[in-house]
Amino acid sequence: MSRKEDFSKQIIDGYSFKGDFITLGGAILDSEVMQNILVNIPLKTLNRHGLIAGATGTGKTKTIQVLSEQLSQKGIPVLMMDIKGDFSGVAKPGEEKPFISERHQKIGLPYETKGFPVELMSISEQNGVRLRATISEFGPVLLSRILDLTDTQASIVSVVFKYCDDHKIPLLDLKDFKKVIQYATEEGKAEFTAEYGRISTASTGTILRKVIELEQQDADLFFGEKSFEIDDLMRIDKNGFGYINIIRLTDIQDKPKLFSTFMLSLLAEIYNTMPEKGDSEQPELVLFIDEAHLIFDNASKVLLDQIETIIKLIRSKGIGVYFITQNPTDVPSGVLAQLGLKIQHALRAFTANDRKAIKMTAENYPLSDFYKTDEVLTSLGIGEALVTALNEKGIPTPLAATMMRAPMSRMDILSQDEIEDCIKTSKLAEKYEEVIDRESAYEILNKKIDTAQVIAEKEIEKKEKEKTSKKSTKNTSTSQSPLTKSLVRIFTSATFIRGAMGLLLKIMKK
Repeated sequence: MSRKEDFSKQIIDGYSFKGDFITLGGAILDSEVMQNILVNIPLKTLNRHGLIAGATGTGKTKTIQVLSEQLSQKGIPVLMMDIKGDFSGVAKPGEEKPFISERHQKIGLPYETKGFPVELMSISEQNGVRLRATISEFGPVLLSRILDLTDTQASIVSVVFKYCDDHKIPLLDLKDFKKVIQYATEEGKAEFTAEYGRISTASTGTILRKVIELEQQDADLFFGEKSFEIDDLMRIDKNGFGYINIIRLTDIQDKPKLFSTFMLSLLAEIYNTMPEKGDSEQPELVLFIDEAHLIFDNASKVLLDQIETIIKLIRSKGIGVYFITQNPTDVPSGVLAQLGLKIQHALRAFTANDRKAIKMTAENYPLSDFYKTDEVLTSLGIGEALVTALNEKGIPTPLAATMMRAPMSRMDILSQDEIEDCIKTSKLAEKYEEVIDRESAYEILNKKIDTAQVIAEKEIEKKEKEKTSKKSTKNTSTSQSPLTKSLVRIFTSATFIRGAMGLLLKIMKK
């Protein structure tokens, strides 16, 4: 058997599945595309998470587009965190061009153009379906980890949540949370001490500073009502296509704290909301997290541990999470170990550190008789990638250099008018457009403080009146006339009393 025949057999055996699958493209050997030797990924293992990596301009965005389109066609909803703002074109059909036709002819796949159902979303002031969550939905543990608090500080946050639960006080946004923290060490100090013990002002001061840091990244736009319902990510259109939900994040590239807060809260909410799926035939939802290094670069160890834990657990709910970044080393090893599908586009070796990183990257892939992985990584062309996945039994597939198929949708962004039209026709945009600011901790505690102040003022006023009244009575009793004073002295003198008693005795004898 020739080398080509041996390679073809390995790829066909390794990437053929009994169940449903999506097709990434055609296998490459020695810079030649092997026609009709297709690289497929089973739907069954797409909840095992994945990594899409490569240098700028090597084709990562188009790969995400290809994956999202095929998932949508299979009725699987997608959530895309679009940091660069270059993904919205998936809503419109593409245009067949000579270079696309030539690529698909080499692969052995027909090409068609198609647009997909899209929802444009936002966690900031950009137009789109507004995504919000309340402080209560975060819970004390997640909030403490996002704020990177010590155990002592985290215990105070737990007390704040307990106080609000015990007194039926809604905790919705950051101003609510700050108000309760302030109340605990100022106006309500005695109440908190009696119910939960003494709270350190030094600790609450630190917590407030960390909340302000979060506010400075516009997190106050994210916290509040209406809370977004996870079920609205799971919609299917009338043609049976899963919605591709695109969160527009172009204005938070310099706000990593807000990005990681949102991402972690979303994963936690999905995990808590979705039922256990076990070993299902396809995922319920697939998330693509672009520029993943924004999550990990400034994250504390506690926060990284939380992310790793959720990534491990969330796949049992049928959720696949895919990280997109320039280099696999951007992703912590504990998270990287959880990723079943790896699509590695070209890396560039400009420095000694680059070459070391490429060697480390090559070690993350299965050994191959057909590729020197570190060399292939630097020689891949645009729209080509090294691929390894998990087969239906959870076993890694052989390493395959792959010419990726072209997206069916537009390989460009929507115009501003098209974006506006997409938002105007969205039922979800209308549903979440209203900002609700109902009575919650901020208003309730302010009212409580005002009431206590009024009562205190009335008590002071009452005491002042009583004091004035006593003084008036005393003055009245001590301001008698000279005649009255003389008569009092006469009637109370010993001589007068003896004379009166003698007279009384004489009368009695008669």
